[in-house]
Amino acid sequence: MEILIGRGKTARRAYGIDEIALVPGTRTLDPSLADTSFEIGGIKREIPIIASAMDGVVDVRMAVLLSQLGAIGVLNLEGIQTRYEDPNPILDKIASVSNTEFVPLMQELYAEPIKPELIVQRIREIKTQGGIAAVSATPVGAVKYGAAVAEAGADLFFVQATVVSTAHLSPESVTPLDLAQFCREMPVPVILGNCVTYQVTLNLMKAGAAGVLVGIGPGAACTSRGVLGVGIPQATAVADCAAARNDYYQETGKYVPVIADGGLITGGDICKCIACGADAVMIGSPLARAKEAPGRDYHWGMATPSPVLPRGTRIRVGTTGTLEQILRGPAQLDDGTHNLLGALKTSMGTLGAKNIKEMQQVEVVIAPSLLTEGKVYQKAQHLGMGK
Repeated sequence: MEILIGRGKTARRAYGIDEIALVPGTRTLDPSLADTSFEIGGIKREIPIIASAMDGVVDVRMAVLLSQLGAIGVLNLEGIQTRYEDPNPILDKIASVSNTEFVPLMQELYAEPIKPELIVQRIREIKTQGGIAAVSATPVGAVKYGAAVAEAGADLFFVQATVVSTAHLSPESVTPLDLAQFCREMPVPVILGNCVTYQVTLNLMKAGAAGVLVGIGPGAACTSRGVLGVGIPQATAVADCAAARNDYYQETGKYVPVIADGGLITGGDICKCIACGADAVMIGSPLARAKEAPGRDYHWGMATPSPVLPRGTRIRVGTTGTLEQILRGPAQLDDGTHNLLGALKTSMGTLGAKNIKEMQQVEVVIAPSLLTEGKVYQKAQHLGMGK
């Protein structure tokens, strides 16, 4: 339904994850029977969670641990790990400065040139330790470093920008990345993003994407929505893009997973995103809180160090437990940020969904009071859902 904003301008209502709730059906099942697995680029994982390609979230060690625990971690090829042979002093410095010193410091640190040999080295470090080598670059970075990624034998290549499309216009002096040609020529499955609309999702799938990332600006450390005014709340964005996936599958017989990227903090958030149609989720800040994370209690976005228009900030997330506790439990917190896999399995059991495909079909209602109804004491005492 269109809403009249003013003469000559209409809009449609979009919904965020906090505004919806999942409705139990006529069947329930034991959580142990819930199959949470998903597949991307020929790689099957038990946990439908991908760790964001952010320097405070994924390094070589985290990528290997995530693989061992049944998930995937994506390494940022345009970050600290590929600019410095030893990233540790740099990460220490990022964690030590004040909020006012942070952005200038980041702009200075990220001005260090990216070294293609370090790209090859990091990918091989992950693979030699038995990890899934998933890496990420911007479209410009993909042009520059695609050969190095292929040479090193990466397993998955995420090509990401705040917004990516198959119809990018560039100055005459710049040759834009031909996404279809890139997907066709790369010997590695290519995941494309980010987008928030039906048509762009369809175009990216037609270009050969092995997966599509959905989400503009919902991330905990992202400020793109404030800086640019751009974005669609995740529940609506995921549902629209999932519809494109379904139509593309009906047309071609090729199933391309949709990954909800950003704005997800708790197990409930993940469950609701999958119910809106996502096959998996990409999260950053919940995993930045792991004891093994490289961010030293901090988390920052990929666009934070932009030399001209930073679209992110550094947030303090603290350390709440090990990566295993956050992903698989046992939970030591009561707010839904530990044992994300257990939360998903329990939700699927409550809803009677045997697998991700059935979870995508559960009933969803608009419920703006879902997180506040009856929670007066939790909110007053900053416990559980009131934190």
